[in-house]
Amino acid sequence: MKFKCGLSLRWVVLSIGAPLLMASMLAVGADGADKKKTAETWVPKRLADGQPDIQGFWKTEHPNAYSLTNPRDGQDAKPEAKGPDAGKIPQRGLDGRIVAKTQKPSRIIDPINGQVPYQPWALARQQELYLNFENPKKPEYVETQMRCFPSGVSRQQWWNEVEIRQYPGVVFIISYASNRFIYLDDRLHIPVNVKQFMSDSRGHWEGNTLVVDVTNSNAKHRLSYEGDFSSDQVHITERFIFKDKNTFQYQATYQDPSVYTQPWTVSSKQNRVHGDDPSYEWYEYACHEGERNLDNYIPREGV
Repeated sequence: MKFKCGLSLRWVVLSIGAPLLMASMLAVGADGADKKKTAETWVPKRLADGQPDIQGFWKTEHPNAYSLTNPRDGQDAKPEAKGPDAGKIPQRGLDGRIVAKTQKPSRIIDPINGQVPYQPWALARQQELYLNFENPKKPEYVETQMRCFPSGVSRQQWWNEVEIRQYPGVVFIISYASNRFIYLDDRLHIPVNVKQFMSDSRGHWEGNTLVVDVTNSNAKHRLSYEGDFSSDQVHITERFIFKDKNTFQYQATYQDPSVYTQPWTVSSKQNRVHGDDPSYEWYEYACHEGERNLDNYIPREGV
């Protein structure tokens, strides 16, 4: 009798548990669909104009502008000025592939080889700029950030921290040396002959993703210390994909047939910082175009 009762109870547990287990498996899915569902169903606080509230300070996981394909941070970001490889091009071969082993995953997620798909002439130009990074002999070789030029829209997101502020119909992104407005209304882009360091941005919200159409770049900045660049004909589509209140994924797809063989996409995870300190604010970053203190910025031979 006890055996029968135990068998009956076991059967009841299995009959109830099996459907629950199956439902759980279907909810999770082989590709982690539960995480995707969590991101899609995150309900942010809304501002008066309906925007998700994303205000605050944000920082990428590997903050530095040294490389797209090897996003080193901290002291690793400084190129070696000594040793047998000083003055050489250690990063890319003639086919554009990285020769040296990378320290961090490439920021480039498309194409899958993690490389900027340069046309041959553009790859040669990028290598020329990188070769002359440490000891520039011409003004054109001086890295644009060292000249205190604004960073450009994507480099702003991974150089260091950014602050996001929001106003009715506007997202305002501030960094140490670059600021940009993303307008959310129906206004047209500025005339095509007007070019700007921080381009011209028009955005809209798709759920918790801010999609931004970027045009009118003057292409006077670089995308990295290694000399990565675009032309003033570049068209950039950005996506700020907010996973939750403390995390978003930044993605930017570059289209520029005059420089690249195909569109390519760069991605960078961004985390909220200083969230526990409502009084936090930046100190003034007084770098400006015409900066005279370049000797403290540019590495020298034998140093």
